[in-house]
Amino acid sequence: MKTQAMNRDWIATARTLSAALPYLQRYEGATVVIKLGGHAMGSDEAMEGFARDVALMQQVGVKPVIVHGGGPMINDLLKRLDIQSEFVNGKRVTDAATVEVVEMVLSGLVNKRIVQAINGQGGRAVGISGKDANLMICTQTNPDLGWVGTPSEIDPRLIHELGEKGLIPVIAPVGAGRDGETFNVNGDTAAGAIAAALKADRLLLLTDVAGVKGADGEVLTSLSSAEIRELTEAGVIAGGMIPKTETALDALAGGVRAVVILDGRAPNACLLELYTDHGAGSLIRDTEPRIRPRPE
Repeated sequence: MKTQAMNRDWIATARTLSAALPYLQRYEGATVVIKLGGHAMGSDEAMEGFARDVALMQQVGVKPVIVHGGGPMINDLLKRLDIQSEFVNGKRVTDAATVEVVEMVLSGLVNKRIVQAINGQGGRAVGISGKDANLMICTQTNPDLGWVGTPSEIDPRLIHELGEKGLIPVIAPVGAGRDGETFNVNGDTAAGAIAAALKADRLLLLTDVAGVKGADGEVLTSLSSAEIRELTEAGVIAGGMIPKTETALDALAGGVRAVVILDGRAPNACLLELYTDHGAGSLIRDTEPRIRPRPE
C-alpha cells in the first residue's frame, strides 16, 4: 500500500509538470518583478520557500527582480534604539535619525537575508538599493513626512546588466535625491516604478490578503483599471488595499503587461500564479476580460 501511495504521488507530480509546460514556454525570458513583504518575510520557513520558488523561476528562464519592504524590522530596531516615531495622518515621519535606521535595516539586514536565502537554494542573487548607479532618483513626497521619497526617475541599466550576467537583483527601496539626500520609499511604490521602467511582463505584489475582494467578500480574480476605479469610488476597495491598487494602475500606465495582487502567505504563491491554470490572487490588466486558464 505504501508503494502504491508513493507511485500515485510521483504520477501526480509528473502530471503537474506536464500541465505546466505551456506556462513554462510562455514565461521563458519574461521579466517578473516581485514585491516581497508581509508574512513571506516573517519566518525562516516562509523565506526558504520563497527563495526556492525564485531560484526555480530563474532556472526555467524567467528574469526575476525582487523589491522588498521591511517595516516590522525597522520598527523593531527603532524601538531598541529608543528612537520615537511621529505620525502624520497615519504615516511615519522619517527624520534624519529614522532614515539612517531605515537604510541600515533595508539595505543591510533585510536585503542580505533575502540574497542569502536565494543563493542557498541555488539561485544567484545580488543585493542593491535604489541609490546604486542612480537606479532610483526621488523627490520629497511631503515636507511634513521628512525624508520620504517618491520615485521621479528610474534608470534600469544596472538591473539589465545584472540580468545579462545571470544575477537576480534584490532591491532595497531606498532612493537618492539630486542633492545627495537619502529617501525612504514605500516598497510597493518602488516596485511599481521599477516594473514600469523595465516594461515588465508581470508585477507580483505579495501581501497578507488573498487579493482584491468584491462587495460580497469574494476574491476578484480578474480586473481592469476601470473596474478598480469603480470599486474604489464605491468604497469596496478601501484601507490598505488602495495604495496597492494605485500602484497597479500606475504600473499598467507605465507599460507593465499585468499586475497580480496575491497572498504571500500561501505556499508557492508565485509558482501557482505563473505556472498553473488556476493562478492566484487578483490579476489586473487592461484587455478584454479573461477567464482562466490562461497563458497568453
